[in-house]
Amino acid sequence: MAPQKDVVKIAIQMPGAYPQLIELDQKKPLSAVIKEVCDGWNLPGPDNYALQYADAVQTYITESNRLDIKNGSILRLTKAPGRCAEDLYKGIQNADSGVRCDSLKQLADVSTDITFAQEFISRDGHSLLVQIVEEDKESPLIMTHALTGFTELMDHGIVSWENLSLVFIKKIASFVNAKVMDASIQRLSLTILENMVLSSNSLFKLVKEEVNLERLIAHLQVTNQQIQTKAMALLMALLQTGLEADRQELLAYLSSKNLRQYIYKNIIHSSEAVGNEMAHYLYVLQSVSLNLLEPLMRSPLDSLSQEQRDKIHSLRQSAFEADSDSGLSHERRRSLCAKEFKKLGFSNNSNPGQDLLRAPPGLLALETMTYFASHYPDAYSRFVLENSSREDKHECPFARSSIQLTLILCEILHIGEPSSETRSDYHPIFFSQDRILYELFCVCILLLNKTWKEMRATQEDFDKVMQVVREQITRTLSSKPTSLELFKNKVNQLNYSEILKLRQTERLHQEETLAPPVLELKERLKPELLELIRQQRLNRLCHGTLFRKISSRRRQDKLWYCRLSPNHKVLHYGDVEKETETPPIETLQEKIPVSDIKMLLTGKDCPHMREARGRQNREVLDLAFSITYDVEDYSLNFVASSRTDFCLWTDGLNVLLGKEMTSESMRSELDILLSMEIKLRLLDLENVPIPETAPPIPKPPSSFNFCYDFSQTEQ
Repeated sequence: MAPQKDVVKIAIQMPGAYPQLIELDQKKPLSAVIKEVCDGWNLPGPDNYALQYADAVQTYITESNRLDIKNGSILRLTKAPGRCAEDLYKGIQNADSGVRCDSLKQLADVSTDITFAQEFISRDGHSLLVQIVEEDKESPLIMTHALTGFTELMDHGIVSWENLSLVFIKKIASFVNAKVMDASIQRLSLTILENMVLSSNSLFKLVKEEVNLERLIAHLQVTNQQIQTKAMALLMALLQTGLEADRQELLAYLSSKNLRQYIYKNIIHSSEAVGNEMAHYLYVLQSVSLNLLEPLMRSPLDSLSQEQRDKIHSLRQSAFEADSDSGLSHERRRSLCAKEFKKLGFSNNSNPGQDLLRAPPGLLALETMTYFASHYPDAYSRFVLENSSREDKHECPFARSSIQLTLILCEILHIGEPSSETRSDYHPIFFSQDRILYELFCVCILLLNKTWKEMRATQEDFDKVMQVVREQITRTLSSKPTSLELFKNKVNQLNYSEILKLRQTERLHQEETLAPPVLELKERLKPELLELIRQQRLNRLCHGTLFRKISSRRRQDKLWYCRLSPNHKVLHYGDVEKETETPPIETLQEKIPVSDIKMLLTGKDCPHMREARGRQNREVLDLAFSITYDVEDYSLNFVASSRTDFCLWTDGLNVLLGKEMTSESMRSELDILLSMEIKLRLLDLENVPIPETAPPIPKPPSSFNFCYDFSQTEQ
């Protein structure tokens, strides 16, 4: 008899027959196991059968994945993948359209399994699907099933996207370009084109030539959010795949077609909530567009060009136009220019270009100053002249402040940083305004001057003022203002005194120095409050979370959900087709008993981070965690969508494993709860009687005439 660890107890089903309960010997060949099962039901030809999971995924059992079978698994006896592939191959070619439709529908379902996909592709079955698309004679329903099956087959990477014919590519592009077309066909066609673009540079060029960009932009105006999202995904793939020249050309075209206004009107403003996938693509568009400014952030190689020197002198002339320097000697003119450059706030007043050698922000600071002076000349003159008339120690240096403010805006907007594959924190204001960095600079440089005066700052307080301004901008942008005017109003309301109040409030939550009796009370309260946090974490795991599968080829198309069973004994997880709040636990096909979980890993210790360390940036690393189970040979890998989800899940899993919670979120919540509880305990309640039981609920009033009657229509 085989050792116990090599045997799993499972149930095998077959329609119209009683289930068989067997002990599966993992060392016995799978063909021998299938023969025994067939003999149990007196079925001839065991080679025509295979085992498959009975859940919604219905993955075929093979020699390579049989060790994944757990005790208590339910399998079913079904057609062997080769036989199934042969039957569907014939069904797709049947003269009866009903048979073709049913065969293609079944193909779309089973093509997610790689074992079946290999069998079907080995019969050149994918070429049949290509032929159906190229001929374009079938009904929309049949075409939808064909495209779905094709997409699933190609997703396995068995066939290269570059093997597809030009006729096929043109036909798929025509589906996208069509003004009237079935929505499902267009959605699938957009997905196929996106995968082509991401697969190779040659296909990128073909797709770029065939797709009508005006029609692609028009897809952003439709009410179908799936079409909007897939159209946006294709646009972002085109932007990210091409060379720098391609990217600039495409961005210039999109700008000429007012793409941002399209997005602002049809997606951001018209939708109650932007989905996570669309939010990611909006972030990518924002990142790619703003990164066009990156070349300006570099330091000049040798010296400033004549054009750049002219811009610096134009700043001086615009501010001090009343002080004419005509008719002055060369030395007198140089002395006057140096004096005026000093008033402008340049550190090197004899050669102000030296101030721009700091990179970043480099020459971008010159561009922002020039933009402010040319577009808002009155505000610019007031700023400079007002500070020129102050005492030296209290003047706000325009040039120095502008250089530092430009750097702060670049850091807040992540200009110069590569786009992340997981982030989705776009700024709606970016889509409401052209040249958003320059316009934000114009608002914020005036804010800086206002804050400088509120703080009664001197030159020695420069860094302190810039910290406050950074905080004002960051806090305002975090509220997601949808227009520049709204940003301007909010950021100006957040004056220096408000910042101090906010800091004081936050400091009260973090105060650590307490009197000894209070410290003793704090220690006594901790266990109760920690238990409260533990229960909250477990409840959050029971509710579950939607995760994304990150891959270099399909990006963020695949979703999966994980949740803890109500009795806290089993983790249920499985793929989901679309974003959903809380899928029923029965629909999650996979499960891991909590008792089998051995260890929680985070960051670079995770298996999926070790395997792809070179491609993972620091942000993804900070959100990654894994659980190992059974004999630590298996792992379930996660990448949280936010730091909050990471903290909730790692805390909850530590609770399940009987370990201490360690996240910064737990510490913050514990501090808040302790602070609240201690303040309640220390309330002065002398001579205030506190009843031991809750007071009775009063009787209802004799009439409710004082209530507003919503049934009456307002005239």
